Amino acid sequence: MTRRIHTKLIREGDYVAEVDIELIETGEGWSPYLSLEDAQKLDDVREALRRGDIKTALKMARVFSLSPVDD
Repeated sequence: MTRRIHTKLIREGDYVAEVDIELIETGEGWSPYLSLEDAQKLDDVREALRRGDIKTALKMARVFSLSPVDD
């Protein structure tokens, strides 16, 4: 079993969060997968961004604000 860190991007509205998770590779059919804790962390960050609760999202991820580029 091999574990490696992966950065997952989550976009909600005008925000993007970079969430570090650990992928677990077993060499079996459904590999790689992530732990229940990491899946919950992704859900928690997504929900915090939807609510506009940036402070909570910042505890679990790096958060960036998106702004449109005008010509």
